[in-house]
Amino acid sequence: MDNIKVGVIGATGYAGLELVRLLLGHPDVKVEAVSSVSFEGKEISEVYPQLTGLFDKVLTDDIQVVDRCQVIFGSLPHGLSEPIARRCVDGGKLFIDMGADFRLKKESDYVQWYGGSYQDTALHQMAVYSIPELHRSLVPGAKLIANPGCYVTSVCLGLAPLYQEKIVLPDSLIIDAKSGATGAGRGLTLNTHYTECNEAFAPYKVAAHRHTPEMEQVLSELNGAPVTLTFVPHLLAVNRGIVSTMYLSLADGWDEDKVRELYGQFYEKERFVKLLPKGDIANLKNVKYSNYCHISLHSDPRTGRLIVVSTIDNMVKGAAGQAIQNMNLALGLKEETGLCMTPPAF
Repeated sequence: MDNIKVGVIGATGYAGLELVRLLLGHPDVKVEAVSSVSFEGKEISEVYPQLTGLFDKVLTDDIQVVDRCQVIFGSLPHGLSEPIARRCVDGGKLFIDMGADFRLKKESDYVQWYGGSYQDTALHQMAVYSIPELHRSLVPGAKLIANPGCYVTSVCLGLAPLYQEKIVLPDSLIIDAKSGATGAGRGLTLNTHYTECNEAFAPYKVAAHRHTPEMEQVLSELNGAPVTLTFVPHLLAVNRGIVSTMYLSLADGWDEDKVRELYGQFYEKERFVKLLPKGDIANLKNVKYSNYCHISLHSDPRTGRLIVVSTIDNMVKGAAGQAIQNMNLALGLKEETGLCMTPPAF
């Protein structure tokens, strides 16, 4: 059987490059076409010399990627994916959007947090949002998949068992998360200049980050009731990785040991989510370059609060790896195919 032809739109951004890197190691696909607005006409290896002799495809326009491929990944800023998704859907192809255009189910939330509006409502109605561990049953056969945000993936995997069990006290959730600089994308901003972020550490978009409504959407669906949270992200002076530390209060009768049992059962069969032993603390160092999520649980006996730490690689499990995981599910391939790399020790 011939390999499945896949393409990446926006292949020269950080997430797009990570997709190319991982897809080149996938045994069931062939990277047939890649596009870039900034570098169209150049070989991708001219932009990223580490690909020299390994993958020297010429960067084309978006239409060629759609027309030549069976599966198309969109790695684009919000507001650009709708017409590409429509062309893919009409052509019977699978489109996986790594941007934000199809993540929010309520158009009013999209308008509030991203601006603009939905131009093709039929596409939004058919889009399948998928953190695979939480939405796996919805993905097989899907033709349009919304890949989640990186912070959202870390937070929701860290909290899903608690909200499905409906044991988090309302309005008690506070999320303190840190991300490596690749989370800001390849386009340079003042905050990501070396001299601005080196030996610096600060929050940004305090209580105003666009991933907030997406987190509330996922957790509310699990909870069966609206969830409101406080989310503050921070920029770390490292290349990749996310650490989310979450503080919350539980219903009466729940302690750390009982919660640990709940998590063990919830994630028992999951390849990519690992509950750490009691006393260990999740560390982004241990998940870099992998599709794994590490979760550690801690209790504060003075306040009665539970503290959950969840860490992922924002470029892999938070973006490209999860997109491939969703592709595998949609196409009926083994979910872990192309994603079984072991995290390096340093």
